[in-house]
Amino acid sequence: MLYKKNLLTVLIAASLALSGTGSFSVLAAETEGQNAEEIAALPFTDVTSDDWYYSYVSEAYSLGIINGTSEDTFSPESSLTGAEFLTMLYRTDSGNAGDDSEAADSESWYTAAVEWAEQSSILTDVSSFDPDAAISREEMMVFLYRYLQYKNVELETASELSAYTDSSEISEDALEAVQMLVGEGIIEGDGTTLRPADDLSRAETAAILVRALEATGIMGNTPPDAPGTGGSDEVTQGTSANTIDTDSEISGEMYTSTGDDENALRITGAEVTLDGITVDKSAGESSNTEDGDFYGMNAALLATDGANVTITDSEVSSSAQNGNGIFSYGEGTSVTVSDTVITTTADNSGGIQTTGGASMTASDLTVDTSGSSSAAIRSDRGGGTVTVDGGTYTSNGYNSPAVYSTADITVSNAELTANNSEALVIEGHNSITLNDCDVSGNMSDTEGASSDENVHNVMIYQSMSGDAEVGTSTFTMNGGSLLSHNGDVFYITNTHAVVTLSGVEITNEDDESYLMRVTGNSASRGWGQAGANGAQAEVTADAQTLEGDIVVDTISNLDFSLTNGSDFTGTINIIDNEQDGEAVSDNAVVYISEDSTWTLTGDCTLTSIENDGTIDFNGYTITLADGTELSE
Repeated sequence: MLYKKNLLTVLIAASLALSGTGSFSVLAAETEGQNAEEIAALPFTDVTSDDWYYSYVSEAYSLGIINGTSEDTFSPESSLTGAEFLTMLYRTDSGNAGDDSEAADSESWYTAAVEWAEQSSILTDVSSFDPDAAISREEMMVFLYRYLQYKNVELETASELSAYTDSSEISEDALEAVQMLVGEGIIEGDGTTLRPADDLSRAETAAILVRALEATGIMGNTPPDAPGTGGSDEVTQGTSANTIDTDSEISGEMYTSTGDDENALRITGAEVTLDGITVDKSAGESSNTEDGDFYGMNAALLATDGANVTITDSEVSSSAQNGNGIFSYGEGTSVTVSDTVITTTADNSGGIQTTGGASMTASDLTVDTSGSSSAAIRSDRGGGTVTVDGGTYTSNGYNSPAVYSTADITVSNAELTANNSEALVIEGHNSITLNDCDVSGNMSDTEGASSDENVHNVMIYQSMSGDAEVGTSTFTMNGGSLLSHNGDVFYITNTHAVVTLSGVEITNEDDESYLMRVTGNSASRGWGQAGANGAQAEVTADAQTLEGDIVVDTISNLDFSLTNGSDFTGTINIIDNEQDGEAVSDNAVVYISEDSTWTLTGDCTLTSIENDGTIDFNGYTITLADGTELSE
């Protein structure tokens, strides 16, 4: 009887969350491992240490099972949809931490979770399942019961449910699940009712999942950089045609591979110098996309296990899916590569890739990628540090920015070109810093994975997939140029972002798009909860010329500063959130330093403005939130 003892010891306490009674907080305070002081502080203003669910939300959030509805809100009393609950179960299952929306190939953000639930017999009737509808308590019980069966947790005692006055309201399809969960004491309701048709709240869900699943040993042991959709719960890197595991200096060698899940060359745990080598991954299938994305399986060259690798004057090529050119994985692993040509042609095949806390230092590379989801400079789960100086980095596939960051990435004196994608993407608590770089992007109106959500050149967002820690995204660009062939120049959604632009030549060739869009999104790809997934953007222009219009919706915040002789020509306006979310305060706050100028090209709406510089109204009006109208 697998897990049974631990399950019954603590799930009884968790079950009281379903009753909503205050007695749950007493049990929570006495429960081992749930001391709120031992858990990192939450960023949510609507969850306090006095709330009965505080420690459960903290634990679920820290484990990546459940996220906020915005940067600083959790919405504990909000209802949960069926897709959201299945996704949370999916994330608790060993090795599954959600889908990477940038690589979802236009599928819905919850598709992988629903498919997993169907394959695991947790969801047995896909045709009648409405993923966007609020999940009821009895539906949750059915899914939880089937999940425990799937994890081999044996439940033996069924209840007649005669003690509950609303037992007749339980549907026939849910009766067995409710009887078994109540019979084992996992679900108790409030003692007299079970309220099977009531919605399940986010706070209740956090408590149930943490107390139930962690207690059984089902979850809580997955490493932070474990793979998501379909990935292994362990570091899975496949095999290698050639392996170097001793300190070496090698020149002029050729390393090839045509095998499935196989690296052409792997360096593991050794200090190795490679000069003038050729690496060719010309064939070989990948059995698991995320093991390739996260761990380097099927990459042409993989450095792992604390290896320290120096590569000079070499050629690396790959035509296999997941055939990333040079891949650095894991804490303590570092790759330094210079004067090298890297070419990849298949999907999910970046030029240089860094994950799991590794580092990559590159200089004067020529990188060319052609597949979908194949950024020239790429990172994924677990991130790391990437430093690039000089060279050209070109991506040609859809959903393939020149730089995709779930790491701390700095690029200087380089040419970054995305011919069929946005130029730059930052996901979550990560950064891109560009110094004297020439950057261009050309996102498709129709072929991008998120083109129907928004078309843009620089995207800063939080996907909620678990691939990037929730937190502040930082984008800094000093000098150089930023060319947008199509769409908005900047799109910021479902994250807190700090953007600093200094002396950048910005060109937008799309006359019908915005300079900057700071808004929520439809949540169709899992980027937070519709109506509560706005952005919080702090944008500073430093000796910067800007031209174009800026919009911020009513669930978002923009703190916009013109400093050090900056010049902005355009409008700023507050627009309604398209999902009718509850408005927040301070939507658009503007500061103009004494040597900076704003030239209006139309009427504007702001929350407030502090003007120490010059406003050229040009015949237009600024209307503030308090009704004040400013004009010449």
